[in-house]
Amino acid sequence: MMLGLVLVLTACGQGEISKNSTGIWDRYIVYYFAMAIKGLSFGNSGIGIILFTLIIRVILLPLMHFQNKSMRKTQELQPKIKALQEQYASKDAETKRKLQEEQQKLYSEHNVNPLAGCLPLLVQMPIMMALWQAISREPSLTKGHFLWLELGQKDPYFILPILAAIFTFASTKLTSMSQIETNSSLKMMNYMMPALILFMGVNLASGLSLYWVVSNAFQTAQTLLLNNPYKIKKEREEEEQKRRDLERALRKAQNPRKKKKKG
Repeated sequence: MMLGLVLVLTACGQGEISKNSTGIWDRYIVYYFAMAIKGLSFGNSGIGIILFTLIIRVILLPLMHFQNKSMRKTQELQPKIKALQEQYASKDAETKRKLQEEQQKLYSEHNVNPLAGCLPLLVQMPIMMALWQAISREPSLTKGHFLWLELGQKDPYFILPILAAIFTFASTKLTSMSQIETNSSLKMMNYMMPALILFMGVNLASGLSLYWVVSNAFQTAQTLLLNNPYKIKKEREEEEQKRRDLERALRKAQNPRKKKKKG
């Protein structure tokens, strides 16, 4: 999906946009994104991008919170999913069908949608596309400057792409730390996502890298506040300790009974 986004960003729309532009995408999305950024700029387009990004992140906050809750529920079901996979380990079509039915039943019983975690990414993709289009096609933003950057051009020192990659890694790493089990594909994503962000950042307008830096820094802070993996691990350890204490207490309660019977 990210590679597809690179192709779309580099291929779509090259001309300037204005209130006379045609088409829903150009006239009502890209144009109004550009106007919103200009309205928030206060004389500096970089400030406009930062403020616009923060507003978008706040608007998406309920959706991201829903994603975190859904991911946590899905992770808590992983031991049961793994048990089902071991129970229906055969590769014949009937067993596979039965496994899918049992997994779907388990998800339904716990009100979990395993695909819900993809929703925020699907929402953010058109936002990134519209933002890049606005920066690269609105003259006042294309020629805008922020610190050492010309927002419509690449970052000459690669500082923003590197920062964007670092914050992306921090965000994905913190998210993976809260998971009960991690597989090789999830571990790979911890490194693939920052690498893709870095690749895109060094090849696209620096205004988009500025968006990623602010957005992923916000995401990292949000994860620490709302889905803190250290807090989640502590809660799981406390739950596990309670379970062990209960089992120990039950064994102690059963032992005197056995001794009385022997006596």
